[in-house]
Amino acid sequence: MKTLSFLLALLLFPTSAVLAHGPAAPDPVSLEEGLAAFGWNFDEAEVKTEKLEEGFYVLYGLGGNVAVSSGEDGVLIVDDQFPEMVPGLLKAMRKQGDKRVDFVINTHWHFDHADGNKMLGAEKNTWLVSQANSRRMMRKDNVVNLVGVAIEQPAYPALALPDITFDETMQFHLNGERIDLLHSGPAHTTGDAAVIFRGRNAVHMGDVFNNAGYPFIDADNGGSLDGVIEFCKSVLREIREDTVVIPGHGPLASRRELHDYVRMLETVRGDLVAMIRAGKSREDILAAGITATWDERWGDPARFIDRSHASLTRRYLQ
Repeated sequence: MKTLSFLLALLLFPTSAVLAHGPAAPDPVSLEEGLAAFGWNFDEAEVKTEKLEEGFYVLYGLGGNVAVSSGEDGVLIVDDQFPEMVPGLLKAMRKQGDKRVDFVINTHWHFDHADGNKMLGAEKNTWLVSQANSRRMMRKDNVVNLVGVAIEQPAYPALALPDITFDETMQFHLNGERIDLLHSGPAHTTGDAAVIFRGRNAVHMGDVFNNAGYPFIDADNGGSLDGVIEFCKSVLREIREDTVVIPGHGPLASRRELHDYVRMLETVRGDLVAMIRAGKSREDILAAGITATWDERWGDPARFIDRSHASLTRRYLQ
């Protein structure tokens, strides 16, 4: 992982350029180089299973958390990590009695949640599903600016593109329950989907809710802090007090934890907007320690502040 001092060095751009357009992205590198920069290694990755109830479990590997629903109607998974991880995911599923994948729902288009499409999409009986904007993004070359490293994400081959898309809502009726797909606008990306398992009383949030650190907001590709807040609020209105919340990364959480996450984001947003309107630079904001109350819980805030600042300056200063 990049050190804070290295990240700060990358953030030193003229204030006027920052306020108008946000910082320039680093020169992009390949996915392989980007993963190496973050210490991700497929050869060392293990897939672990957390069973919530019969026919419903979460797989943890390298990339986004994978939810699995199985039963008489078939097997539906949410997100599929990387092609290199798919054999391990399938092996873990077979241990639960699941031998195939009938449906894959991509919570968004980022490589660590959807690149497994390249393998599963080749299966004749696997249908790929996403929000419409995610499919649009998958059809073209993109660069994901993670601050400190920018990673190229080439256009997906046709077999890895979602077969079915939706705009705002969609429903599955599978394995004795209704599964609701919800998109309430750009948030982490332009094409996020929350997947609510009504019968299982669980929701997969994708990276709109990251329980392993501060959220990453893909501000260069349409994501925004305001959108993350509103998306989480829309999900909170849809779920119960005892709903299990499956984050894009990190351990399972509760509705209360998602609620507290939103309150944290709203507080930080208020401070950010006030400082931006006062003409403060990103360096000033980083030095002000506006996230200090939560840093022990959520970790290094540099990337979160950088990307939040980029999304907010575009909204309020253009």
